[in-house]
Amino acid sequence: MKNKLTFSLLLAGSLLITSSCSDFLDYQPQGLLSEDNIKSASGADALATAAYAGIGNDEMIGPMTSMWVYGSVRSDDAYKGGGGVGDVADIDFYEHYNLTRPDQGSMHPYTWENFYKSISRSNAALRSLNTVSDAEFPLKKVRQAEMRFLRGHAHFMLKMLFKNIPYITENLSSDDILKESNVKYKNDELWNKIAEDFQFALDNLPVKQTQIGRANKIAAAAYLAKLRLYQAYEQDETHKVININKTRLKEVVTLTQQVISSGQYSLQPDFAENFIAETENGPESIFAIQYSINDGTAVGRLSYVTGLNYPHGAPQYGCCGFHAASQNLANAYKTDANGLPQMDTFNDKNVDFNTDTVDPRVDHTIGIDGHPYKYDPTKPFSNAWVRDAGVYGFFHTMKEQQLATSSSYHKEGPFIGSSKNIDVIRYADVLLMQAEAYIELGQPDMALPLINQVRRRAAASTGRLKKLDGTFASKYNLKEYPAAGWTQDYARKALQWERRLEFATESPRFFDLVRWGIAEKTLNAYIEKEKVRRPFLTTAKFTAGRDEYLPIPQREITFTKGLYKQNPGF
Repeated sequence: MKNKLTFSLLLAGSLLITSSCSDFLDYQPQGLLSEDNIKSASGADALATAAYAGIGNDEMIGPMTSMWVYGSVRSDDAYKGGGGVGDVADIDFYEHYNLTRPDQGSMHPYTWENFYKSISRSNAALRSLNTVSDAEFPLKKVRQAEMRFLRGHAHFMLKMLFKNIPYITENLSSDDILKESNVKYKNDELWNKIAEDFQFALDNLPVKQTQIGRANKIAAAAYLAKLRLYQAYEQDETHKVININKTRLKEVVTLTQQVISSGQYSLQPDFAENFIAETENGPESIFAIQYSINDGTAVGRLSYVTGLNYPHGAPQYGCCGFHAASQNLANAYKTDANGLPQMDTFNDKNVDFNTDTVDPRVDHTIGIDGHPYKYDPTKPFSNAWVRDAGVYGFFHTMKEQQLATSSSYHKEGPFIGSSKNIDVIRYADVLLMQAEAYIELGQPDMALPLINQVRRRAAASTGRLKKLDGTFASKYNLKEYPAAGWTQDYARKALQWERRLEFATESPRFFDLVRWGIAEKTLNAYIEKEKVRRPFLTTAKFTAGRDEYLPIPQREITFTKGLYKQNPGF
């Protein structure tokens, strides 16, 4: 964590963690820190700090930080990649939608477990904090607010992935937890329960924290805005969007304005600076999961969740070629003569980087033959680096990777880790959330400057994209949207397009499609075209009312003797 919360997180990392499906909802960290052997103010503080480790304790199997498996590969942004469809076959099942099963042995069951371990860490810290007085520990209320922020984050992610989840607080005993059904609360009620944690954080956190990495008031406002935006798209029991709640949208405007007017955050001058370790925790990073290297431990506290996604054939990496950008995504970056997206015709023919004009963000996002790889013109991306071009084509993703020469990079055997933080919310998201709320409130003119602010930064982000000879590998042409013709319908389409281009392969795409209620239409149209280019998708099909969410892991239903109910269609 580069001198932030390093010491306490290292303690957290050294805890002996053991659990099974029978006990992780009431999981107790064993060893150095636990609520049973720490009853002092300093102990409660240490336990609260250690809870931050819980939101980053994921892995390649059971991801909970980067959602590349669930949000990028399940969308039209990317293919699984790797060594063919049988390599980590669970991801192939998700990519086909109709092959996803409740009894799959890894991936989403472990993601479920890892998030509930995180919730248990927050709850353990809250119970410990409750035993000390304000006089003993003046930061008690702040630490309680931080724990509720972390708990809110974990519940939010679980709800986004599974929809129907048990809601677990520190006030529940072990016996109580076993009685909490995943369908106890209706959809809107569950959103409100999670919102209570973010509201408490908003009310009790300081605007700034002295230690980088801790949640603050502005981050709580941003996260609550995100939750209210998701909640605004009201769904029935089969996941169909039946109403867009204007009251929730007004809350989004108020909360995002609190973030914007704080002056505490802004867009990075160069888009690239969001995706390299050397400029992390910059002005755009509102809340990020923190990692460290060279911290006195053997390999540091590294993130391995994207460790499969480096170019397989590149000599500096050697593993493993997962998360391959789709042809559809590459085509989406084409621009017309006015520097605007080709929204209706982008996918009619494949992009030609020698003749077509493109949005500069394509070269920040996709590894393309002959184009500078990760801002190093001495190592252009090569088709020879692609592991299975016959199945997945030649494009690769790039945002999540770091150069092998970066101080954040570490190779452990065949696998790759990085100390690069993973952003949960960045400032561009706040601007586009507010723009979206304005559009759905019938005020598209208020959204135009917000969207154009994001596009203006993108247009200016070419300084790191030059080849060795000083020229660009692509022909860039990106302009702001004009006011003429900026109707609500066009603004909505532009907003949805902008979110894809800005956050491509960062994982929001699938979840955006679901909350907008256009997942079936968009993804089946994608499959229809893409399966001609990539025959491995021939049998893929998205089924509305089922595939918007992952199935509740069957092992959890079995363990609770049917208390947990399966999601529709599984």
